[in-house]
Amino acid sequence: MMIMVSDRQKCAHLLRRFGLGASEAELDYYLSSGGLKGAIQKLLDFDKVEEGFDIAPTEFSNQQGKVNMGSMVAWWTVRLLQTRRPLQERMTLFWHDHFATSAQKVNSPGIMWQQNEIFRRNAIGNFKTMLFEVSKDPAMILWLDNQANIKGKPNENFAREVMELFTLGIGHYTEHDIQQSARAYTGWSVQRPRADDNLRMATFVYRPRLHDDGSKEFFGKSGNFEGDDILNMLSENPRTAEYITWKLWRWFGYDKPEDALVSRLAGVFRNSGLNIRTLLEAMMSAPEFYSDKAYRAIYKSPCDFVLASARQLGLGELLLAERRQDGVGGVQNGGRVRGGPIGAVANAMRNTGMQLFYPPDVAGWRGGAEWISTGNMVQRIAWADSVFGTGNATGVGRLDYNAFGLFEQDPTPHGVTHKLASVFDAPLPGKKLDQLEAAARKAVGKTVTESNANMAAAQVSRLMFASPEFQFC
Repeated sequence: MMIMVSDRQKCAHLLRRFGLGASEAELDYYLSSGGLKGAIQKLLDFDKVEEGFDIAPTEFSNQQGKVNMGSMVAWWTVRLLQTRRPLQERMTLFWHDHFATSAQKVNSPGIMWQQNEIFRRNAIGNFKTMLFEVSKDPAMILWLDNQANIKGKPNENFAREVMELFTLGIGHYTEHDIQQSARAYTGWSVQRPRADDNLRMATFVYRPRLHDDGSKEFFGKSGNFEGDDILNMLSENPRTAEYITWKLWRWFGYDKPEDALVSRLAGVFRNSGLNIRTLLEAMMSAPEFYSDKAYRAIYKSPCDFVLASARQLGLGELLLAERRQDGVGGVQNGGRVRGGPIGAVANAMRNTGMQLFYPPDVAGWRGGAEWISTGNMVQRIAWADSVFGTGNATGVGRLDYNAFGLFEQDPTPHGVTHKLASVFDAPLPGKKLDQLEAAARKAVGKTVTESNANMAAAQVSRLMFASPEFQFC
């Protein structure tokens, strides 16, 4: 087990978890002022960074000029690749999983986009504020059928999930609490605009005639509770701070966090008034986060595996430079981007188990060891061919990255192996690196040229992506 001692080792660990991969350039940038403490502040102070992302979803219209869910997947994929605010997008993804809502049912690009912006806007803001916004978000209302929750015929879906999955966790409420609080949310519905403006959105609407205004009993208290009253009580419940802390640590730290650790961090979170930034800073600064137990202890999600490796190759900056040169606009260019490298990244994420905007159910992605199924491992290895345009990768599945530029300083099998291990942040022992080098030498001989560089890169990357060590971040 590696012990993290230097600021560079700790910062790489920090970026693997709270960023979108630890590329060589990002490590240099985040360590450039103030070491690890400075890196933590740079991550948290993303509002001071010009993101440089001004692409609207409409720029990914299909050939008929319409924005569909494929457009939205492409739009978020580009944003994840190009963002200079990695913590903001990482937290947007976390909240998308926490408040899991799927376009499989909602099936409205505009409404799903609205929810995605709620997560981004409140990414490290106040949890109570976000809870209130998400609870009245049209996507959530449609996803959990609260538009059908009316006086005399309460629908309990949202009342159950807001406690089980969003605030308290299983075992900290009763069926009676669910039944009574469902009545408080009656009349919460949505209003869609009549005009279809190509990115059709919706608004929350309260229908008082459908609301049950009778007395309700919740957590042992009685009163004419409204939905906001229930959300207030949930926010103020100490268990909410503990549950959110526990879930965030499992996402960013390691599985099965110690009770004392959760209690300590939850206290910080609760005392801050549920300020997410304060909790994240405490997590990033905690000695447990840099312990042996935390090092390479989390299975890579498709975001950590596919999207991070694309960022490590500089794909986001390449696309940004291309856009500055050619511009993005209209159906033709939007379609091309969706079918090119963006399509390759989005499809690889889907093939390895994570399609953006499509969590499998209300509990979100299971994560952990479930990312490493036999089928997913086949797709992880195949990502090497997609990146370098070799093997059976075709069409939308190809990134076609030109690898030779990576190896110009040392165009040998040794240079290829060690450069890719550095670029992809691969923690491989010396013997395995020797095996990868031997495989590259067998594939292309002693010299790497422009014509065989991608073949050498793909051969090394296949073995690297298949290694047990590479499955953890």
